[in-house]
Amino acid sequence: MMFGHDFYHGTLRRYIIMFGNIFNELQVERYDSSGNVIQKVNVPIEYGPKQKFIRRVTADPQIGREQFSTQLPRLGFEMTSISYAPGRKLNTGLKLKKNLNSSTEDFSSVYTPVPYDMSFSLSALVRNAEDGTQIVEKIIPFFTPDFTVTMKALPDIALNLDVPIELLSVASDDTYEGDFDTRRVISWDLAFNVKGYLFGPITKAKYITDAVVRLNEEQKHSTFSTIILTGNTEFGFNTTLT
Repeated sequence: MMFGHDFYHGTLRRYIIMFGNIFNELQVERYDSSGNVIQKVNVPIEYGPKQKFIRRVTADPQIGREQFSTQLPRLGFEMTSISYAPGRKLNTGLKLKKNLNSSTEDFSSVYTPVPYDMSFSLSALVRNAEDGTQIVEKIIPFFTPDFTVTMKALPDIALNLDVPIELLSVASDDTYEGDFDTRRVISWDLAFNVKGYLFGPITKAKYITDAVVRLNEEQKHSTFSTIILTGNTEFGFNTTLT
């Protein structure tokens, strides 16, 4: 057991799902010569590198069949790197606690999370230049340069975090090579930085429900003080003099 703790919160998986959900259900529209919408195409999104999707598009020998052509446009994304963010470091001695429940005598807590920057890449693969510009134009206006998403970071203690997602760069690439039968693939690459946190193990502790203090006053009397805590900031105080 590493470092004496065995735990897994699935936080990195939640960051990946959160990032992909932002760009889910995106659509591109096709127009006629008069500017009327004649078709709306849903843009699917998958996790994986851009090279895998380009290979899938260009490897099929039957490039003319309709069902294959409908694979574009599509989105692909992946987490490329993780780096420590010292500028967002908080006091590591503090603890985050779940709300105390008056019906129990224990509570869950976790130490202040560690800040990490997670780099994500988003690729839009299209066959028409207009599809690519539509996708990019529907994404980048929301990043100024960041966009904040509220995420359930640690459900075990009901902790939600506001996670800023920063847009770093936008670039396009036209991979049209070879003869006239070679399929053309236009790609737009967007780089993002997700400013997240990672958590250590969750511990459970009991809070004090009662305390008895014995004091001697000039060796004549003994005072017994009892404090009863209910866990919801209410308490009673009794003193007995003998």
